[in-house]
Amino acid sequence: MSSTEIIDKAIRHIPDFPKPGILFHDITGIFNMPEAFKACIDLMVEAYKNKDIHAVAAVESRGFLFAAPFAERLGIPLLLIRKKGKLPGETFSCKYALEYGTAEIEAHKSDILTGKNYLVVDDLIATGGTLAASRNVIEQGGGIVTDFFGVIGLPELNYDKALAPTRVTTLINYGGK
Repeated sequence: MSSTEIIDKAIRHIPDFPKPGILFHDITGIFNMPEAFKACIDLMVEAYKNKDIHAVAAVESRGFLFAAPFAERLGIPLLLIRKKGKLPGETFSCKYALEYGTAEIEAHKSDILTGKNYLVVDDLIATGGTLAASRNVIEQGGGIVTDFFGVIGLPELNYDKALAPTRVTTLINYGGK
């Protein structure tokens, strides 16, 4: 079985969650299967080990789980992108639209490396709104977002348009909402 097949087998698909008509792709099964979790990190390392990435930014909260071991393996800094109000120091922030309302994310100003290339990691990429906001926060601090990564991608929601011209890599793509 290929690494991608192992990961796909670990992902649960839950219909009508969080509301009717939505098919939820639950990545928590990956953490119950060490082989699947290792496959994710191995594939990430393979994809980026020869790219000019100086740091990785992780989107709260499941992005933390993939970005932290990746950063450790490559020996690069890890920037945490948090929900508003979770960080004690001075922050850069960005509001973005959700399906119903808005949200805001932040990162410590002191943690963003000016002039350095960032990979931004999340578990799932749907519309790209959270990742676009993350790019905005990093750019406020002088960082450069060269790549986005998600374990799962939902390309029919057109995240590629929201994130252009930045490269987007996903391990598995699913159709449907």
